Amino acid sequence: MKDDETRHEREIATRLVTAGRRSEWTGPVVNPPVWRASTHLYENMAAHAEGPRHNEDGRFFYGRRGAPTQWALADALTGLEQGAAGTVLYPSGVSAIAGVLLALLKPGDILLITDNAYDPSRVMGRGLLADFGIETRFFDPLDLDAYAALFCERTRAVLLEAPGSLTMEVADVPALAAIAREKGAVSVMDNTWAGPLGFQALANGVDVVLHALTKHVGGHSDLMMGSASAGEELYQTLRKRAQTLGLVVSPDDAALALRGLRTLKLRMEQEAASALRLAEWLSKRPEVAAVLCPMLPGAPGHEIWKRDFTGGCGLFSFVMRGGTMAARNAFIDALDLFGIGYSWGGFESLVTPVDAKPLRAVMSWPPPGCATEDRFGVRLSVGLEDPDDLIADLEQAFAAMARR
Repeated sequence: MKDDETRHEREIATRLVTAGRRSEWTGPVVNPPVWRASTHLYENMAAHAEGPRHNEDGRFFYGRRGAPTQWALADALTGLEQGAAGTVLYPSGVSAIAGVLLALLKPGDILLITDNAYDPSRVMGRGLLADFGIETRFFDPLDLDAYAALFCERTRAVLLEAPGSLTMEVADVPALAAIAREKGAVSVMDNTWAGPLGFQALANGVDVVLHALTKHVGGHSDLMMGSASAGEELYQTLRKRAQTLGLVVSPDDAALALRGLRTLKLRMEQEAASALRLAEWLSKRPEVAAVLCPMLPGAPGHEIWKRDFTGGCGLFSFVMRGGTMAARNAFIDALDLFGIGYSWGGFESLVTPVDAKPLRAVMSWPPPGCATEDRFGVRLSVGLEDPDDLIADLEQAFAAMARR
């Protein structure tokens, strides 16, 4: 059996430990060394002439194409994605989104973006891509008929995200991807929430899968990075465009991402379990109109999540009942263990406000089951603290909100 087939058949926990640790890159040590190099030297002119004829990880050429530290990370990520031929690394998650879309689209093309997408994706559609003559249209990912009707002869790609990273709607990704393929468009999915441990995007029909490695893979809130994995043809397209854009990641950051990758399963399982505890507790609070956590039975999207996903994470949201912005902000300000900050997936718990209405083009807000006045939300990224301590922190914040 070939080495890559052996790696694919191993259980995910084993692959996380062994992935990317090729002997030619690690030598006698456990972790791939940090190769800091802009210049790669050739043994002679024959080797110099041969260099440009090959463009693949594992071959030295020049620093922009990486070295063993970056190659090890890309190889490890590819091994986690069923159906992936390769992985391209980007300096951030947003860079990954931009790099992929600029590789797939040209002036005159139309891009469909899910209406619950990460806000920088929306901004990119209305700004950067528009500047290049690419039109963006938003769609409700829960309305398959309306989505299918949006396609035309100029539709070239679809950007999916499930769950939505603010409001947590869980779309039927296999159905959305199948419709895109039937219409001749490439489906791209931001799968940062669940990652390859919780959802195999390519195996479920998606053509290109993106991750903000800044989040779960890094895991320690100390690096910025993104990735895109795909089958052979699209991988080569993405790789060449990333190279022409001069996109490269630091070997030091690649080493940090590899470090985080080794404990990814343990951290995500703990964060998901703690998040579910908090979601269950919040669902019983009189101050809460809705808990938007796909892992919670009875929550919106739970049945699709249960059908398609094999895991979750610590990120979810909830909606205040009949509150005001001032009350919601007082609640957040009173929290002690939850830092106010963007990002998620680190070891520490974070909180941000959710004001989804201004970000929507076609989807409604507040979510179903909420009154019109129930529009101020809170997003929690649950870290590795003891869940009882986090619940106590939420409880005292509700009390502080009531006293204001």
